[in-house]
Amino acid sequence: MTFSIAATDGAGRFGLAVASSSPAVAARCAHLRDGVGVVSSQNITDPRLGPELLDQMQAGASARQALDAVVRETPWADFRQLVVLDSSGRGAAFNGTGTLGNFGDARGAHSVAAGNMLATSTLPQVLCETFEAAGGELEERLLAALQAAESAGGEAGPVHSAGISVVSGHGWRDTDLRVDWHEQPIAELDRLLRLWLPQRQDYVVRALDPAASIGYGVPGDDR
Repeated sequence: MTFSIAATDGAGRFGLAVASSSPAVAARCAHLRDGVGVVSSQNITDPRLGPELLDQMQAGASARQALDAVVRETPWADFRQLVVLDSSGRGAAFNGTGTLGNFGDARGAHSVAAGNMLATSTLPQVLCETFEAAGGELEERLLAALQAAESAGGEAGPVHSAGISVVSGHGWRDTDLRVDWHEQPIAELDRLLRLWLPQRQDYVVRALDPAASIGYGVPGDDR
């Protein structure tokens, strides 16, 4: 019920874009950690697997090593689909025997993608190829990948939720946008991203150096 792409810009930023027919997909599937990597835990989702995979990579495992260890040690692993990208940009994916519908995974130079219940099993390749060819900010490249996947058929059924999350070494997700239930969630995510990106760095400054932060002219803010 989900397709996703984990990627890096090669300059210390890591992100995930995900879409699904289910509500609130990014709240369950997206897991990121500064300097460590990115995970999507999807299909019949177990959100606990995201932190477990990130812990393995933080301890020194590659994406493949972390994935193999967690799959080996996890009950019900056959029901899971996992997408993992480590801090070196190496990607790995796992499709349990219980992965639903048409499914597949793909890797690019700086990305890894997978999906289930897809219109076509080649959709993850579309995600990676689009991301690798796109220009702009990491968030914009992730969104372009989602848009291309949607145009290529997306899921077998209608998509209702989508999200983009990015970490940049600040200690939190400096981009974390979600559309939790919408008739056109990827188009709505595009609208939100256009609103957010011009302000993103200002909110980083507010956290790191509040004395230097700017106001936005809202009621009660006289800076």
